[in-house]
Amino acid sequence: MHSQNRRREAIIVLILVMFTSFITPFIGSAINLALPKIGHEFNLNAVTMSWVTMSFLLSSAIFLVPIGKLADIYGRKRLFLLGNLILSMASLGAVFSPNGFVLIALRAIQGVGSAMMFATGIALITSVFPPNERGRAIGLNVTAVYVGLSAAPVIGGFLIDALGWRSLFYIPALLGIPAVVAAIFTIKGEWAEAKGEKFDLLGSVVFMISMSALMYGFSKLPTPFAFILTIAGGLGLYIFVRIQMKAEFPVFNVSLFKTNRLFAFSNLAALINYATTFAITFMLSLYLQYIKGLSPRDAGMLLVIQPLVMAAIASWSGRMSDKKDPRILASAGMAVIALGLAMLVPIGMNTSVSYIGVVLVILGFGFGLFSSPNTNAIMGSVEKRYAGLASGTVATMRLVGQMLSMGIATMMIHIFIGTSTINPSNYKQFILSSAITFSVFVALSALGIWASLARGKTSQEV
Repeated sequence: MHSQNRRREAIIVLILVMFTSFITPFIGSAINLALPKIGHEFNLNAVTMSWVTMSFLLSSAIFLVPIGKLADIYGRKRLFLLGNLILSMASLGAVFSPNGFVLIALRAIQGVGSAMMFATGIALITSVFPPNERGRAIGLNVTAVYVGLSAAPVIGGFLIDALGWRSLFYIPALLGIPAVVAAIFTIKGEWAEAKGEKFDLLGSVVFMISMSALMYGFSKLPTPFAFILTIAGGLGLYIFVRIQMKAEFPVFNVSLFKTNRLFAFSNLAALINYATTFAITFMLSLYLQYIKGLSPRDAGMLLVIQPLVMAAIASWSGRMSDKKDPRILASAGMAVIALGLAMLVPIGMNTSVSYIGVVLVILGFGFGLFSSPNTNAIMGSVEKRYAGLASGTVATMRLVGQMLSMGIATMMIHIFIGTSTINPSNYKQFILSSAITFSVFVALSALGIWASLARGKTSQEV
């Protein structure tokens, strides 16, 4: 009976984590479709429009590591539920945003709530499922992410056309609180393997300030002040590492990167993968609506191809990673992504929509093949007491990678278009910025293949 109760609780945890894993990417992907309409309503240029996306990523990235440690100390379920509540409240506020500044600020608050869910979701799954079922559970959760990404272009496109961009925030505002109530009454357990440890406040503050300077500075390159901020952020992270190596209870166990090759290189592969893939939707959404003249709904119907293929492949690759070496699966996925990115480099004014569709199929297959096995490798490489840390690290790599991806894309747009709005007079410059962006991503993918192969074989015995 006890075993049945544990099994039932594990399934409930998985369902709730999958629900939140659906909501967050849904908003993020749908927002990219809405950027032209948001920019028109609030008179925002391309660089400022990008901050509707990047404020969320930056906020999530700087809070993830401290929240991952807090979850290990005070309970993963507790922070997971609080994150759901914060995301719901910020989404409700976003519906009534009077200007671009308020919307960007509320997106940052959404990022805090999402950081609480990102840092605890995979850790909760790892806590309740045995090692031989972990890959399958993670694969299902990754599939939920891709279903959210898949639904966003279709549902989001229809909502934007029919009810305006503000309608995108109705879903998390209306569904988030019932999910919290359901979790309170159905999940009785709590997981806090680091209970009793002291929280490293100094390390947390240094990390958050340094990461903010690095990410914000990078997104504003190539201005002189941006170079200063980027360098200062990098130096701050070096100081953070030194502090963590001496701390009795570090907020981030950096020694894992030194002593655990599998953990280190799997995270590096994840960072590079997200750095090469996240801005694809951002760039293609602008390309399809501005250059090809598609409506948000039509652009969404095309962009849905990539996450649909991801969803189909991710669950299968997660199951396979329980039986086969995740290194081979993930490396093959990264190679397929590199091929798809190379095919995006030459797109121009006359590129057919069907060609874009084929490329999206290739990219979706590659990402689905990479993501679940790589995440399983990371979570399986550490002891259970580090599950919150590992989960937070996975999410940090994802968000920092996404921020770098958007930073690269925004930097190229800034170099070729400046602060002007995208219009027919600078379409050629926009296409050139896209080509260079995708070329940089191809080069990064080659580095990602090396990192994925260099990690060594995986043990499934943790």
